[in-house]
Amino acid sequence: MNLHYYLLLLFAIASCRSKTPVDLVVHHGVIYTADSSFSIAEAMAIKDGKITAVGSNAEILDLYTADKMIDAGGRPIYPGFIDAHAHFYGYALSLLEVDLTGTKSWNECLERLRRFVAGKSLAPGQWIVGRGWDQNDWQEKTFPTKDSLDVLFSNNPILLRRIDGHAAIANEAALRLAGLKAGATAEGGLIETRHGRLTGILLDNAIGSVSSLIPEATPDALQVAFKKAEAHCFAVGLTTIVDCGLMRRQVEQIDSLQKNGALRMRVVALLSDATENYDYYLPKGVYKTSRLNVNGFKLFADGALGSRGACLLQPYHDQPGWRGFMLNNTAHFATVLRKIYNSPFQACTHAIGDSANRTILKLYAGILKNKNDRRWRIEHAQIVDTGDLHYFGQFQIIPSVQPTHATSDMYWAEDRLGKERIGSAYAYNPLLQQNGWMSLGTDFPVEDISPMKTFYAAVVRKDASGFPAGGFEISNAISREQTLRGMTIWAARGSFEEKEKGSIEQGKLADFVITDTDIMQCEPTKILQTKVMATYVNGESVFESK
Repeated sequence: MNLHYYLLLLFAIASCRSKTPVDLVVHHGVIYTADSSFSIAEAMAIKDGKITAVGSNAEILDLYTADKMIDAGGRPIYPGFIDAHAHFYGYALSLLEVDLTGTKSWNECLERLRRFVAGKSLAPGQWIVGRGWDQNDWQEKTFPTKDSLDVLFSNNPILLRRIDGHAAIANEAALRLAGLKAGATAEGGLIETRHGRLTGILLDNAIGSVSSLIPEATPDALQVAFKKAEAHCFAVGLTTIVDCGLMRRQVEQIDSLQKNGALRMRVVALLSDATENYDYYLPKGVYKTSRLNVNGFKLFADGALGSRGACLLQPYHDQPGWRGFMLNNTAHFATVLRKIYNSPFQACTHAIGDSANRTILKLYAGILKNKNDRRWRIEHAQIVDTGDLHYFGQFQIIPSVQPTHATSDMYWAEDRLGKERIGSAYAYNPLLQQNGWMSLGTDFPVEDISPMKTFYAAVVRKDASGFPAGGFEISNAISREQTLRGMTIWAARGSFEEKEKGSIEQGKLADFVITDTDIMQCEPTKILQTKVMATYVNGESVFESK
């Protein structure tokens, strides 16, 4: 009997010694790997920030040992969520500004302004900046005017951006600083004049004449804002953000904060369509670190549907004679796209209206010419004429779409487009069929940062109250598997990063998320209630639910 126990002890010791030491073992989970076969595993081993092995509980626990062991308790685990189109830098800055999201009237906007400045000692000339209003959410669905702003804040310049960033209202003090007068015009924009007076409303390129005058945030304030923004993102399971439209100095600020350890969020930077950026980056090529990837340019074809700046083939249904406008001429797009084609960078172009999409798709086709792996993207691809869908498949152009745009716009989108065109808007399923994959994002802060809202909108196409009963244009929905892929491996692929992240596989970065509910199996109503329990980047905990 003693010999028997002795032999068991020797076997146990030998077994322990034969196990490979790693930094972390996660076991007894339901791991949606998002690999090529969409396999489901139970456990994984992690070392030096990368996944060493993935398999069953028995396989991983028999082969690996770690000081830190996580028993997932049967909870679902997903690859770290990737937002393929957002504005992380802008979101961080918005946390320093007046938050006007969710306001139900212009008067409520004014009240939030009053509360924001209450107790602050604003010096004359000090700027007040805000974002988030949406006249489509108000009973009076017309643009406001600056009159009340002029009465309340005559000594301080104000700029308040609409939720989509494609429209803004400025007060007289700000317009005066910008030198704008009644009747002024802007190429690719609109400076609204009514009855011989400026209303304060600026669309698209016209906003820059005012926004360029706003002082930049101090380095200390920016660092605080980034930390807060990063914490919000980690709390919803985001581990990589594709930040769309940055200038060189902004990229360098992100790079510096990441290198000194003050910013852990992974960022893919798409550079703004600006001469300074082309002159600096095109000769140098793609810039990549362990957390930053500068590999593309973001162009703007047109504005937004909500502010009627989207460029349409036929007039707006609710504004006869008006078709929106392009933000630049075709010659400009052709020139910069050719430059990008002759470099290793991606071209990613914002296109909302069917006319804008057709223009850019044809330009892409003329340059790409045939089958390719350049992965040029159309950002939003919101309204695409059915006769133009073939360009995506024929030239491997990638739709980069934001499902919550559909559920935010569905209340008024048909008013803008009419019954005939609404079926070809937010048409994610037909778009996906062209290449068999697409990248998904949120466009935050235009929409909420939550990947769960993205998942729900893509699959269910309803709002939180269950409206509409059958789902908004439900034939344009995509499946749960397609949606999870779009938020993980396909989003990584959309930035040429699929070999290092986006799935839970051996050798890839250990970015993953644990939730309390299995969104792949639960009732649709439970998706929006799902909570992130933990988020890991490089195998290190960056968020844990309390």
